[in-house]
Amino acid sequence: MSSDRPSGDGTDGAGTDEPRSDISEPGDSDDVVLVTRTTRFHTAVGVAERQEDLSANPPEIYVPSGNTFSVVSGSASPEGWRFSGIPSGAYYLRTGNSFVVTSARAVDIGSNRLGRPDTVFSDWYGSPAQVNLVNLAPWVPYGGVTQPGSSLQVASAQVDLYGGVNVFDEVLEGQTHLLSNNAEMWVSSGYALPVFEADRGDRLYVSQHGQMDAGTLPDGTPLAYSALVRSVEMGAFDFVPDGITPMPLTGVMRPVPMTEFPIEWRLPDFTRYVHAVHPLATANYPSFFVMPAAHGLSDGWVGYSGEALSLMFPRGTSFNFTRRLSYGNPFPSSWEMVGGAQYSFRVQAEVPGGSGLWAYLSGSMYTYERLESLVAGPILPRVSPPRELTIDGLPASDSREVGSASPVIAWLPPSVGSPAAYRIAIYRFREDFRTSVLHGSVTVPGSLTQVRLPPGTLAPEGIYYLRVSAVEAPYYEMERFPFSTMDRLPQARADTLSSFFTTP
Repeated sequence: MSSDRPSGDGTDGAGTDEPRSDISEPGDSDDVVLVTRTTRFHTAVGVAERQEDLSANPPEIYVPSGNTFSVVSGSASPEGWRFSGIPSGAYYLRTGNSFVVTSARAVDIGSNRLGRPDTVFSDWYGSPAQVNLVNLAPWVPYGGVTQPGSSLQVASAQVDLYGGVNVFDEVLEGQTHLLSNNAEMWVSSGYALPVFEADRGDRLYVSQHGQMDAGTLPDGTPLAYSALVRSVEMGAFDFVPDGITPMPLTGVMRPVPMTEFPIEWRLPDFTRYVHAVHPLATANYPSFFVMPAAHGLSDGWVGYSGEALSLMFPRGTSFNFTRRLSYGNPFPSSWEMVGGAQYSFRVQAEVPGGSGLWAYLSGSMYTYERLESLVAGPILPRVSPPRELTIDGLPASDSREVGSASPVIAWLPPSVGSPAAYRIAIYRFREDFRTSVLHGSVTVPGSLTQVRLPPGTLAPEGIYYLRVSAVEAPYYEMERFPFSTMDRLPQARADTLSSFFTTP
């Protein structure tokens, strides 16, 4: 799964409730803006809220006036971070490297999290592992994108953890047990490894994913996918990650209940937009996932707990894929399933400056929805890429030096869909790493089709590219809850890309 995992947005029972009203307007003056940050921790026994202190990294407000901005610093108050003197209309709220364009007088920049709020996190994103698993399904070695073989994943229902396991000893085809001290567990949930506390009931699912048949591709090549087939939830245990002590991964693997469903994915309806992503784009990998939503979808798809099914096609695949697929589910009945269909695209571009380096610019189109809703009919794009992207009025597909470090980014609405928002992600090319890294972002309401990048967003003599995304998300309250309501389903996104450009 991509790390760009979109938080979802809920329908069909997820997010069908009325818009949130648990944040009050300041009320005493029209020129006051109140900013809070509420972290909501989702567990099996409910949701715990924590108000965060904003003083260590306070937000700022940029008030636009023509081609310039006035920067306003707020101050702490009992209700939150308070700004005075903010005129009516849209302003830019900055938190970290992210800007949100909003006119709301009260904004909560908090987010949703999995796990108990008193979880202690270590400094480690991986750990040696001691693996002792028996009664596995017969092991299948990895054979490529279309022959994924067997693998192991870990997830917790008590603390925020999802990860995978690499076993460095040879695992033979057909093997049904793993006993190894030469293994590593890595985490990919956005946070470091948590400390496990037995007296708090902290446990861990260890799941085996097996290779399943998905028929053949149009050229007759066999196609397989990976699905969860066996699992064990270890008993509560103590573990403090230190980079040396191995994480115990032990138990008797048990077959899990399997669910079958139909899928009709019309891939040509995605690849037809390849040149809307960028005139020089090519189709990359299409992939389909089924993912557990820990503790249900009442607040949307919160956190990430791995996959129950993953299917990837060869690069550039484009045909109507109609099959019946199956996945296993060891999780509680309160955990619901999310379906995701994603098609990625890329552009090979020469890095400006005469270095001779080439790099890939990447974008995608995806839809995430409650699984039964996603597969109830053909899977088609819910939204297409924004059209005619420009930088200061010139085509963004032309590689050039822009006139200033605060250019105007503009586009036309997509031909398909009604975006709730647009997100302008700014990627900077790092010659020391020879890759592009996310540098910052600006999110604007779907009613806007242009935005001026605030001063300081782009550094002098930098190399950048833009990914402008149309976000179709009917339950996304972007202006008041810009981050927490992104977890609601359904959510779809389609990207358009600029070429590399440089700043003076």
